[in-house]
Amino acid sequence: MGATPGQSMSEDDSTEEATEEVVEEEEIEPTVEEKLAEAIARAEKAEAEITYKEADIINIRKRNATDRAELMKFAGFNLSGRILPVLDSLEKALESAEEGPLTDGVRLTRDNLVEALQSEGVTPIEVSGQFDPNTMEALTTLPASEEHPDGSVIETLESGWMYKDRVLRPARVVVSKE
Repeated sequence: MGATPGQSMSEDDSTEEATEEVVEEEEIEPTVEEKLAEAIARAEKAEAEITYKEADIINIRKRNATDRAELMKFAGFNLSGRILPVLDSLEKALESAEEGPLTDGVRLTRDNLVEALQSEGVTPIEVSGQFDPNTMEALTTLPASEEHPDGSVIETLESGWMYKDRVLRPARVVVSKE
């Protein structure tokens, strides 16, 4: 809004013109160097993000590979655990059976089942003299004696089994306690 020829400029008109000039000066376009620096900064930020994403992808792939290997290693864990009661039943049948051809058949079946389990990585837990809480479960305790010092296994009530390096079923035992 400028003054037309023949009109004088009032004070308000001159203030508006000055304000418009200041506004125009504030909107200075960035120089080529500033634009370049901004573009380089954005590119570096994007490159860093890509590097982080690539590292995440590599970590996810590694984790998936170890999870798959672990899954393959312990794929038979549940089935093996469900077969152990069958083995226990065969053991009980052998304990109560009289010798004869039927007992021999049950014994052969039990031996074949144990062999098949062992070929898949299922092994019996060796119950030695000392109680091991990692592989055994104490169902009850009896007072310690000279024959059975404190912490020793007195009797195995149920056999324990390992599946590779994991406890499939702990050995259930009676332990001496002072």
